[in-house]
Amino acid sequence: MKTSLTWLLPAVLLAVPVQEPAPIRGFSAEGARAQRTWEARFQSIPSTDSLRSYLRTLAARPQHLGSPYGKTNAEWLVRTFASWGLDARIETFEVLFPTPKERLLEMVAPTRFVAKLREPPVPGDKSSTQTTEQLPTYNAYSIDGDVTGPLVFVNYGVPADYEELARRGISVKGAIVIAKYGGSWRGIKPKVAAEHGAIGCLIYSDPADDGYGQGDVYPKGPYRPSDGVQRGSVADMPLYPGDPGTPGVGAVPGTRALPLDQTETLTKIPVLPISYGDALPLLSALDGDVVPPSWRGGLPITYKTGPGAAQVRLKLAFDWKRVPLYNVMVTIPGTDAAGEWVLRGNHRDGWVNGAEDPLSGLIAEMEELRAFSVLLKEGWKPRRTIVYAAWDGEEQGLLGSTEYVETHREELVAKAVMYLNTDSNGRGFLGMGGSHLLERFINDVARDVTDPETGLSVWKRLQLGTIAEGGRARAEARGRPDLRISALGSGSDFTPFLQHAGIASLNLGFGGEGGDGIYHSIYDNFEHFTRFNDTNFVYGRALAQTVGIAVMRMAGATLLPYQFGAMADTYGGYVDELKTLLGARRDQAIERNRQLDEGVFRATNDPRSPRRAPERADVPPHLNFAPLDNAVTALRAAAERYDGAAGTARLDQIRAEANGLLIRVERALASPTGLPRRPWYRHLIYAPGFYTGYGVKTMPGAREAIEQGYWAEADREIGRISERLMAAAELIDQARATLAR
Repeated sequence: MKTSLTWLLPAVLLAVPVQEPAPIRGFSAEGARAQRTWEARFQSIPSTDSLRSYLRTLAARPQHLGSPYGKTNAEWLVRTFASWGLDARIETFEVLFPTPKERLLEMVAPTRFVAKLREPPVPGDKSSTQTTEQLPTYNAYSIDGDVTGPLVFVNYGVPADYEELARRGISVKGAIVIAKYGGSWRGIKPKVAAEHGAIGCLIYSDPADDGYGQGDVYPKGPYRPSDGVQRGSVADMPLYPGDPGTPGVGAVPGTRALPLDQTETLTKIPVLPISYGDALPLLSALDGDVVPPSWRGGLPITYKTGPGAAQVRLKLAFDWKRVPLYNVMVTIPGTDAAGEWVLRGNHRDGWVNGAEDPLSGLIAEMEELRAFSVLLKEGWKPRRTIVYAAWDGEEQGLLGSTEYVETHREELVAKAVMYLNTDSNGRGFLGMGGSHLLERFINDVARDVTDPETGLSVWKRLQLGTIAEGGRARAEARGRPDLRISALGSGSDFTPFLQHAGIASLNLGFGGEGGDGIYHSIYDNFEHFTRFNDTNFVYGRALAQTVGIAVMRMAGATLLPYQFGAMADTYGGYVDELKTLLGARRDQAIERNRQLDEGVFRATNDPRSPRRAPERADVPPHLNFAPLDNAVTALRAAAERYDGAAGTARLDQIRAEANGLLIRVERALASPTGLPRRPWYRHLIYAPGFYTGYGVKTMPGAREAIEQGYWAEADREIGRISERLMAAAELIDQARATLAR
């Protein structure tokens, strides 16, 4: 029967329409076909066995900034990349990196207790026994100090917590504060404590947030054990990241650094991280008020504020040395658009072994490069130059990436079309954050990568997860063509690219389903990662596939695949948030003054009374948002015109001029004079908050001025943001006109 029907085969084939591959933004139909062929080949290459092998090597020993094994790893990476036929090199900087000479924490009254200040090895975990190579538990860029004073518990140590203490008549002046990790970036805690007169700061991981309150502790489960400590930098990064001694200048060897007494980002008081095992005797000794319910943690005590009989001594001394920093750089030359760069990075240094943070992201980066080396041998060539980086010194405050950007800023501003960052990676959902002109681009990439556990695309899995969360996000995930990407604050190496140089940036990574209780501890190692996180490395492969496709598309597109409708829509939302914030401030001030006038608050003679009458509130004046409204309207119109023109453009006739104009759109959102009181941050749309650290503040100049009640400044910042949005709209219109020609 089969033979008798073969004469029908050509007619059947003719009757079935040939399925054209889905278009790719920025590519012609023919270009998209070739691109998808190369992408399919790329996705077939990343190997879970390779990822496991890389991690075993890189995380074999402690490899922090300045460590012998850190340098060994840098040299191994260069040799490995060179063996694949890639152009790899080390770029060296010299940076300030203090390490402890002395650490003492003791309670001297009403009883004596001396804190252990160390993390013990765990049975069955070989890496945790490498005690001679591990950095001690400490906070980098704390000042030296020897202070003794009463202890006060300040919850998470953010400004709102001090407002609560003030309502209770509790002062921290002359005291040592103890704060929980969480609620803000760790460097905010000593900063705010010093502003309120404290003389020292302790930070501990409460088990309710980071320990047995979340699940079984290591080694039985993934969460932080009682003696686990979170190391970390406490430099005032909201002022500027990078080497504290060379703000705004690349710290190449021989660069003159500021004296310590002129270095602004060091803390004003000594600060030390401790375990919840060491925190328990201190908190147990506190007198004073029982804390509000939202302040209570997971320790088996009654949480009290202090002060009281508990007196604590904190003594710290550091070796304030400068050490070499080794960035590993790889370049893949472009062809006809070699003068435009696509940059991609992940840091390689950890606080100790660093298997999850950062090596789970670095091994994906390695597999991307191995896959590219295979494609290059098979004939693939990117239009644009691709630059990969394995940054050093990220943990101390984005040192490697910041010094690179400060050194090469002029060239980057002229050439960079995108920076794509990853950091830690794990099992779960794809996280997407970045510049909103890249929102459509990264959504399209995510639609073309398969989630290894569900078989859905990573985009579809994220959409379903967002819908399951409910609220406004559910409606948007169902009705909006693309999932929203988050705005970027700080905390990883995208910061200098986006917020200092104005380069469109993305930050990607999978996570949300692996237990993580060993952040910045000696237990962040190969043993823990392979037991509790991406145990079979399938999400490392998914990350390599996702990022690799994004890099290939950006490097290969004829027309840069920016899309401005989502950007205009998002910025309009930020303006609405500013108006809402101002209205809320006004309503709160009016209500408080009304209550004062009606005698609702009655002052008492007891300075500790929570019923103390507050001062009259400053009622916000009218702010003129019309310039911002007009600028967003202009941006929306320009975006609509451009997106229409880009959809019909003859991509075989694209001028380099059009891409040059598009590159400048993100740059236009940055101001040469930067933000008020912190000029290093130049982007007027995205910045870390002055009192949030990692957390983003959108339209930060206006937003923070409203929050702080700086009304004249708020008015000026509204005008400055409006000017930048209008400049961006003009560039978008110029690019559209170039396409039309």
